[in-house]
Amino acid sequence: MKHVVITIGREYGSGGRIIAKRLAEELEITFYDKQLIAAVAKRTGFSENFVRNAEHQRPTNSLLYDLYTAVQTPSVPDQVFIAQAKIIREAAEKESCVFVGRCANYILREEPRCLSVFIHAPMEERVRRAREEYGVQENNLEAYVVRQDKARASYYNYFATGKWGQCREYDLCINSSIGLDTAVEIIKAAALAKAANGS
Repeated sequence: MKHVVITIGREYGSGGRIIAKRLAEELEITFYDKQLIAAVAKRTGFSENFVRNAEHQRPTNSLLYDLYTAVQTPSVPDQVFIAQAKIIREAAEKESCVFVGRCANYILREEPRCLSVFIHAPMEERVRRAREEYGVQENNLEAYVVRQDKARASYYNYFATGKWGQCREYDLCINSSIGLDTAVEIIKAAALAKAANGS
């Protein structure tokens, strides 16, 4: 099989992680999600909990912050991102793999074999999945889902040059309401075609 690299960005509750895992299993390639946390912890010397928490810190995006960090040690979220980006590039170079989130599509934007995908779904389906599959217990699940998306957008928009979830940032955008298995088959075919073309 050709060298295949797939990045999956996703709305919260869209089933994007499930799709990514199934893709990796079907293609028999490495699935990177929480494994990246362990790899970053090992490289930086931070604990896994520390790295996990740093990933969820909302970056500050202000002129004062930019001026301050220009002459100071990078912030913890920046240090984590830098280490994570290096690990993602190394893994993509070394082996066929699937990455979930973490701005992987942006980090690998110059990798010709990489297929970048964004998974979205209708709000009602995302709320249902959060309640029934993820076991989220919140009084207002729709507001909870929106908050998760805002956090992902904030992270992406800070570290990447584009906008999270905008179709032009990805090779392929899929509404997972077509069915998770169908989404897997579409992405698999597109990834193999792109790997074969090398562009």
